[in-house]
Amino acid sequence: MPSPDAETRRSPWGEVLHSLLRSGTFLTGFGIVLFWVICALLGEHFVPYDALADDIINALAPPSAEHWFGTDQIGRDVFSRVIVGSRDILTVAPLATILATVAGTALGLLIGYFRGIVDDIVSRVLEAFMAIPVVIIALLAIVALGTSKITVIVVIGLSFAPIIARTVRSAVLAERELDYVAAAKLRHEGALHTMFVEILPNVVPPILVETTVRLGYAIFAVATLSFMGFGIQPPSPDWGLSISSNYGMIGGGFWWTVLFDALSIASLVIGVNLVADGVHGAFND
Repeated sequence: MPSPDAETRRSPWGEVLHSLLRSGTFLTGFGIVLFWVICALLGEHFVPYDALADDIINALAPPSAEHWFGTDQIGRDVFSRVIVGSRDILTVAPLATILATVAGTALGLLIGYFRGIVDDIVSRVLEAFMAIPVVIIALLAIVALGTSKITVIVVIGLSFAPIIARTVRSAVLAERELDYVAAAKLRHEGALHTMFVEILPNVVPPILVETTVRLGYAIFAVATLSFMGFGIQPPSPDWGLSISSNYGMIGGGFWWTVLFDALSIASLVIGVNLVADGVHGAFND
């Protein structure tokens, strides 16, 4: 058991980690996300069937001991496709979120630090951009640039960047009035040095919280675009794409062709949101 002195000596980041490890919310969410990450990385090595192999003779077979989640309309094993289908969404959504975080953080530092006319102009542009639904922006961009994973990553990333920029701006406005920023100016430090070396480390907590929240939205955005045919393309077993291909089967009673993919998306988003809640709570303890 750590001594009181050890508790006192724990660094701020150590306190955050300690709080996360005691948080049931965070650990539950982390466990869910970790499960899907393992499926994305190693799933194809332990699924019972090839996720892309069809078997027309066994098409639309209900869940059974042979096919745990049943088969789809061309006989592909739904369980295998659900496990392997996590790969694309767990590649595209995190990369889009990272892009949004980097771009949004840079913008937020810029407008929060300089304020004045820079803040007025850029903030109005960002507000106008945020007024347009992400899906509409994505559809316009994808129609213009073509469908590919790179396009989806860039479009979703840049769509979420203004939201993160607004969060970072608010944090920077509070930090720029503190003594350490004034001291940096007295040392004639450049604006970039002050923003990225002095201020940025002190606004990391809200950035991390916003990033985890945006990841949940990015997962939904990727799934929605794939469902609409503008995201990840066949023959990928991507969840949104699989729902799009099979949702017409529900009317015939073949519910298993859609249900398990939908539950997978829901569970991953819930896991990410639990992680976000845990991170937010750790930084506010």
